[in-house]
Amino acid sequence: MLTELRIQNFKAWNDTGIIRLAPLTVIFGANSAGKSSLGHLLLALKQTVLSVDRKRPLHLGDENALIDLGTFAECIHNHDLTQPLRFALGWQLPEKLEVRDPLTRAKFQGDHLHLTVSLLADKREQPRVQQMSYQLASGDQLQLEVSYANDTLAKPEITSSQLKLVRSTGRVWPLDEPDKFYRISDQSRARFQNAEFLSDFALATEGALGRVCYLGPLRDHPKRIYSWSGETPDSVGQRGEFTIPAILAASAEQRMLSRGYKKKQYPFDAFVAQWLKDLGVIDSFTVKPVAKGRKEYEVLLKTHGTSSEVKITDVGFGVSQVLPALTQAFYCLPHSTVWMEQPEIHLHPQVQAELADVFIAATQARENGRERHVQLIVESHSEHFLNRIQRRVAEGSLKAEDVAVYFCRRGGAATELEPLRLNKFGEVENWPINFFGDEMADISARTLAAMQRKKEQRKESGE
Repeated sequence: MLTELRIQNFKAWNDTGIIRLAPLTVIFGANSAGKSSLGHLLLALKQTVLSVDRKRPLHLGDENALIDLGTFAECIHNHDLTQPLRFALGWQLPEKLEVRDPLTRAKFQGDHLHLTVSLLADKREQPRVQQMSYQLASGDQLQLEVSYANDTLAKPEITSSQLKLVRSTGRVWPLDEPDKFYRISDQSRARFQNAEFLSDFALATEGALGRVCYLGPLRDHPKRIYSWSGETPDSVGQRGEFTIPAILAASAEQRMLSRGYKKKQYPFDAFVAQWLKDLGVIDSFTVKPVAKGRKEYEVLLKTHGTSSEVKITDVGFGVSQVLPALTQAFYCLPHSTVWMEQPEIHLHPQVQAELADVFIAATQARENGRERHVQLIVESHSEHFLNRIQRRVAEGSLKAEDVAVYFCRRGGAATELEPLRLNKFGEVENWPINFFGDEMADISARTLAAMQRKKEQRKESGE
């Protein structure tokens, strides 16, 4: 699970400051305020991890990538290539990571890893790693820090305050540039007798970013027929295009889910169907093959208990739009981070509130009796979504420390991110001005307009 993020000199962001990421993190804000850029950088980091090109520090994307951010200059705040793009990412490790120095037998063990990277444009305006630092911590205690620096005025070097890196005999070659933005190259590690552990840090980074999933605000229209040949999708897709194959794959694997500790377990398809029913959007939901032995499937549902069964294309648009969000929240692998944009689109206000319960349950869910440790980061415009979160915190079913809420606003040329303080009673202690619009101004203006209209009507009637 990601625990913190900081971004500097990226798109609209001069500096986000340290963003605490909770199991459920919700980001609100005006349109074009920069909310989506936060997730877009994570997607760029993920597609860099997935890229076969080790020499590309940051894969900014193309038509086949997860995200296309354009040129490096277009990514830099104010397009100022003299300034580096910096980011810091911290995450909880699924298992403790242990580093042993083969020379001194010193041992370093931690359950949290932190990566800080600085990328600066070269003469071709392409990003190059200027600095990179890993920190391994146990709780709040730093155990081991290793840094790479490539200063133009000095030779590249790798240093650590806790562990002395000893050069191998006869290995006098200079250090290579890192592979991608996070990996000390094999050649550079071989220069030292005790640097092999750095590959473990790189693998941990690949694991954390490889488990980032993204669902965009625009989802595919429902279909009358869906094809599935037995594959297991990594996710439901950025537009929810693999939602039905994901449900079929999870059901074929006999995945059993519950909403929390000591809660009843259901097969995956029944689990999704029950949530749809609880949301109030349908009464029943099934995915069936059109005929025995075929690879084509149809999604059938009932809107009410006494209504006839129809295809998903023959009901309101809301069902097909909420289904990918609902499915992704529980389909992703344990220890995943799911970034969603506006999952409440096309939903009635009551369903928007109920969707908050879905996401709370996703952070507490168990699979085959084990905690899933899934994290959800949600961009939203829904007041009803936030109200339900506040209610659950007040009721005690959601801990205040397990949720983080932010308000994103434009502040001149840069964007500002304000953390909202949510206390144990579900109250926002620093409610921003015009958070969900100027409600009092609307009420006042409506009252004055009504009074004026009544006054004019009285004049017309001669009263």
